[in-house]
Amino acid sequence: MNAGEEHLLSGIRVLDFTRALAGPTCTRMFAELGAEVIKIEAAPLGDLTRKISKLRADRSFYHIQHNLNKKSVCINLRDPRGMALVGELIPKCDVVVENFRPGVMADMGLDYDSLKQMKSDIILCSISALGQEGPLAKKPGYDYIAQAYSGVTSMIGHPDESPCIPLVGIGDVSTGVHGAFGIAAALLHRARTGRGQHLDISLLDCYYHNHEVNVHQHSGSGGKIMPTRGGRHVSYLCPAGVYRANGGDIMLMAFMHHWPDLCAAMDKNELLEKEGWLTDAERVARQDEVIEFIEKWLKTFPDVASAIKKLEEYDVPCAPVLTVAETIDHPHLVERGTVRSVVDPIAGEFKIPGMPIKTSEYEANQDYTAPCLGEHNADILSSLLSKTPEEIVEMVEAGILQSGAT
Repeated sequence: MNAGEEHLLSGIRVLDFTRALAGPTCTRMFAELGAEVIKIEAAPLGDLTRKISKLRADRSFYHIQHNLNKKSVCINLRDPRGMALVGELIPKCDVVVENFRPGVMADMGLDYDSLKQMKSDIILCSISALGQEGPLAKKPGYDYIAQAYSGVTSMIGHPDESPCIPLVGIGDVSTGVHGAFGIAAALLHRARTGRGQHLDISLLDCYYHNHEVNVHQHSGSGGKIMPTRGGRHVSYLCPAGVYRANGGDIMLMAFMHHWPDLCAAMDKNELLEKEGWLTDAERVARQDEVIEFIEKWLKTFPDVASAIKKLEEYDVPCAPVLTVAETIDHPHLVERGTVRSVVDPIAGEFKIPGMPIKTSEYEANQDYTAPCLGEHNADILSSLLSKTPEEIVEMVEAGILQSGAT
């Protein structure tokens, strides 16, 4: 299937004011599922990510990855004539997505009440670090700022050291996906009621939503349980974590009903009746002893692969701890399109993470490209606003529109 053909979200038009990662992830979900996403970029330089990860041909690989199948319109947003163009585009769209600091959209005259005057059933999705309201709302924020406030950072790393940060955009990406789901729900609600919606999606809320047991254990125990980071191992189940083997590490999840499977793999079924080893709680209490026992057994294998093979014979949940370099050519990830290749018309071919939503009728990874700065100025303004070529040239000469290969 080629770009522009029928897809799940064909017919939906999104006006995208986002930049960096959380917002562009949200709109990317729509763009890769067939919606028309018009990316409004502020002249003269556009999305700030166009400056980073320039690995080839002065082209940002970061920008390519997160803006596939979007259309770029670069407008001078400080010029009233530029804002007038934005105002003309809004009634043509179903959804507006922004991730400015709270208050900026209102300063631009594009708060939800103003947008409703332009299109009564508009859906506005506002993505921010700490939320649109509350004592922290006006603070500048990024992924790790929200992560720190959420308590998640405190759960990462060794308990005797300062916490660590994950070098992946967990908060940004998950917030973008939460935003996309919220928009999809709002579109269904609009189809049923005819009403629009203002969505307030924050990284802080999404990060906090990821707490699996920490919050309820602390609250439910009356504060007796104080969740904190557990280093390489889960703090409330055992065995569960990263175990050292010859030549590498293994992620092993042999808790609860998987414990007998691990005992069988180790040929140590007597542990199933050993006092103090029977339950997860008992094994957590002697976690160091359990870790030492399992790692001593893993060291009997010459390498990680042979240990994994043995564990898999007994259906024990396990995985080698792969490096990023090892994932790129892993047969499972390649076959599923988890790792995909894109061919940029300027930068050429390279690999990025694939689209995680896989459907029965459409290929997950289309032959989409990312736009150059202002690449679709003329296309959008002529097709949606009926601007003539002469008018578009005048706007370019007046500095209202900007374009280039940045």
